[in-house]
Amino acid sequence: MTTFISHLKKYRQFNGLTQEELANRVNVRRETIARLENAKYNPSLELAVRISKELDTPIEKLFIFSF
Repeated sequence: MTTFISHLKKYRQFNGLTQEELANRVNVRRETIARLENAKYNPSLELAVRISKELDTPIEKLFIFSF
């Protein structure tokens, strides 16, 4: 079973962004950001890269997958 851990909220807040602001910058709905932060949704690679670039943070720090 795969475990998904998200550190997105910590890095989003560190960058001074609201969920809505980040969502607008990466072209998704605010609810998508909320679900990612609560580890209720696994991001596509494309979305993970967009968020990573927007927050200037490596994907490996934002999202942790353990198999």
